[in-house]
Amino acid sequence: MENVLDKTNRALRLRNYSPKTRKAYLLYITDYIKFSKKTGIKNKQRAIEEFLLDKHKRKQSPQTINLALNAVKFLYTEVLKDPQKVDLKFAKRSKKLPIVLSRTEIERLIEATVNAKYRLMISLGYACGMRVSEVTNLKVADLDIDELVVHIKGAKGKKDRISVLPEKLQDDLRNIVAGKIANDFIFVSNRGGKLTTTSLQKMFRKSLTKANVNKPATFHSLRHSFATHLLENGTDVRYVQELLGHSNIRTTQIYTQVTNPKLKNIKSPF
Repeated sequence: MENVLDKTNRALRLRNYSPKTRKAYLLYITDYIKFSKKTGIKNKQRAIEEFLLDKHKRKQSPQTINLALNAVKFLYTEVLKDPQKVDLKFAKRSKKLPIVLSRTEIERLIEATVNAKYRLMISLGYACGMRVSEVTNLKVADLDIDELVVHIKGAKGKKDRISVLPEKLQDDLRNIVAGKIANDFIFVSNRGGKLTTTSLQKMFRKSLTKANVNKPATFHSLRHSFATHLLENGTDVRYVQELLGHSNIRTTQIYTQVTNPKLKNIKSPF
């Protein structure tokens, strides 16, 4: 197994997969190999089917099952060079609406964050529609504070994009980058290294509780809120798509369901 996993890891690195994806693929491939040995199923197609059905029985999400299927497909096509195609369709994904915080909840959340560094990070997550990793990876050179632009580099899918900065954060940003050089991380830990996403997510949860926001929100909800509020302000969905870095506009259009003004204008007959 170790030899197969080493080859898989090498193939993933050569194709420039992210560390997070590499870790997930190796985990599911390990699970699949162990499952196949335990069940003794020799037929490849049936072995994969039973592996995925086992995950379904254990109430794992469609997203998890699809990721496991992708990992196994990668193993056979890219590592083992098996010419026989894996003929399986992806699990149907659940269509849940994103968790969106209201403008008032955002204000309460930011006010509840006492630490100035974390308060600025949470503010940027909402103001620029950034993912948690994008905030922690920000470097001084990525900001054009005078032009109110942030250059988000190497985001999901290895894509760069441009987003907007709000005027009200200009002074805070100038203060935090003072004395730093272009390649320095903007947000550092008390020990001097780059601040971790875990630390930021932990602080977000604390602030959420302190602000008495009862929604099951995560840091990513700030990005959802950014998109929804832009659409509510009348911003064209194509510009929102560009700011979020979505390849397909259908991904962005889910926010139109959250902010649909025609639905909000309907009054209940009760």
